[in-house]
Amino acid sequence: MAASSPLAANFAKRLQGKVALITGGASGIGESTARLFAQHGAKVVIADVQSDLGHTVSEEIRSEFGQPVSYIQCDVSKDSDVENAVKTAVSMHGKLDIMFNNAGITGKYDPSILSLQREDFKKVFDINVYGGFLGAKHAAKVMIPEKKGCILFTASIASVSYGGIPHAYTAAKHAVVGLTKNLAVELGKHGIRVNCISPAGIPTPLAAKVMGGVDLKTVQEASMATANLKGVKVEANDIAEAALYLGSEESKFVSGLNIVVDGGNSLRSSYLS
Repeated sequence: MAASSPLAANFAKRLQGKVALITGGASGIGESTARLFAQHGAKVVIADVQSDLGHTVSEEIRSEFGQPVSYIQCDVSKDSDVENAVKTAVSMHGKLDIMFNNAGITGKYDPSILSLQREDFKKVFDINVYGGFLGAKHAAKVMIPEKKGCILFTASIASVSYGGIPHAYTAAKHAVVGLTKNLAVELGKHGIRVNCISPAGIPTPLAAKVMGGVDLKTVQEASMATANLKGVKVEANDIAEAALYLGSEESKFVSGLNIVVDGGNSLRSSYLS
């Protein structure tokens, strides 16, 4: 077999030399993204509240790909934690190229407005919206002087579909998309791209918990059943691949985009149809 060309080698490491900070990076979509980013040459900092898991995952990725991967304790609803995570990434690696605001919760999975309490609503917004806002704010502080950078958010199919999804979660994810677009306008003049990804039901530990503690295969099958794209197995890595594209130079002229990764689910008349 002929040796790989230099172009092929470079393409295989699409994030070579880049530094990425991923919130909620200890499990689910965040973990899959951390692994894929490291595979493609990125130096990764995982920020999460799951300390034991965060250390374990970072060690596994370091061992597997030989890339600098570290973990830092971070509650994204706390300004000081997020600021510290960004400063730590810059202190360790000298810069920050990609800020992936992925941490999020669904809140209590009850679609009735009659049972929604203020504290439940506030907690969802504190993590899903304010947490992402803080990540973008502190990332922008270090990216603006460099005149470049990539800020990503995890939104949801709830930002483009309606019905059967808790109101706090739906409102929060709409807010994330709005924040993405506003920031893309503000930060574009500094060479900073801002985009988000909207997954459908992804087989992750969080989704399994929301569905009553089922296994990941059950979550996967449920998501595949509602998609109109048949014969394709949905995985957390599908979202990681979207993040890889948006974080790489292949998307250098893409900003303000909400990429929906849902197997065509949102094309249906209703999320539950």
